Amino acid sequence: MENENCDMVQPKDKKQEVIDGYTIKYHANGKTIWSKGKMVDDQPDGYWEWYRADGTMKRSGYFDMGDPVGEWVTYDSKGQKYKTTNRDKKNTSQNK
Repeated sequence: MENENCDMVQPKDKKQEVIDGYTIKYHANGKTIWSKGKMVDDQPDGYWEWYRADGTMKRSGYFDMGDPVGEWVTYDSKGQKYKTTNRDKKNTSQNK
């Protein structure tokens, strides 16, 4: 994934909150969601989603205690599925 880690690290000055067990992080504007998912022991775990400032989906994927695993999907600027990447350690094939 091109710049795949750029979505996983958020500057500390952005607003975030926890609602129903989901950590929701916001873009710098403080209004639109940047990402959402669950944290376990300060590590992302389970399914996560990232969004652009206009609200369209940018990327989605799964974590296993901080490690990206399984199928990760990147979406185009209209929120349509663009690329799928397999993050399993055994299989690193990519499909467009």
